[in-house]
Amino acid sequence: MGHNIDGYGAGWSPEQVIDACAARGYGGIVFWCREIGTRAFEIGERVRAAGLHVAGLCRTPYLIGREAGSDDEIKASIDMASALGAPVLTIVTGGTEPGTLGLEESRKRLTDRVARHAEHAAQNKVKLALEPLNPMFGGNRTCLFTVRDALGICSEVNVPNLGIAVDVYHVWWDRTLPETLKDATGRLFGYHLCDWLENTSHMLLDRGMMGDGVADLKAIRRAVEGAGYDGLCEVEIFSADTWWKRSPDQVLDIIVERFQTVC
Repeated sequence: MGHNIDGYGAGWSPEQVIDACAARGYGGIVFWCREIGTRAFEIGERVRAAGLHVAGLCRTPYLIGREAGSDDEIKASIDMASALGAPVLTIVTGGTEPGTLGLEESRKRLTDRVARHAEHAAQNKVKLALEPLNPMFGGNRTCLFTVRDALGICSEVNVPNLGIAVDVYHVWWDRTLPETLKDATGRLFGYHLCDWLENTSHMLLDRGMMGDGVADLKAIRRAVEGAGYDGLCEVEIFSADTWWKRSPDQVLDIIVERFQTVC
């Protein structure tokens, strides 16, 4: 709806998005940090005044890898979530640590940084959700590729406010997902909806609208809710050449129709 990636998006303000979602009976909104700036409390109050929930905030700076943020930057994203009234802050981990091979050293570094910031998040009533990404993002964006990977970090850190976010785009291919999710009870903090197009043309910016791809959306949702998730379903579609070029009003209407029929 807005400008979550430079050069793309409809350019709507948070207020426009809030009003349009409220008019269609949406349950809540997840914001991106760049949309919030210094207005976290103000925007959170606007959402609640419209009868919606702030469902979450995306995301922390990377915790590991060549582009990792500083401790102060990570803490600032937690503080932003708290001021916004977002119960969940999503973590995209970042890629492998410079100078290392494989994943073990990167995951050790990740575990250490997550543990360090989880206490500050708990003090601010913010849950942290590790989001595993499709393996094609290995190297520069993530060291967690499956729900099992993310749950492993949760077990090592072992605090109640650390869990996972399940994104259809990143996990639809994982045949072990239904079994793995049985071990995720109490750790599921987010569920992201979209679809995987049969002929995806860009690994980041060509997600499909629900029902236009090959993911078994109903089966994934059953597995997520069977593991105890009862939160909102978050629609997250990065689509530079299709959905981001359409009228946001039209996109919001289509989301409602697709959610009711194919999800």
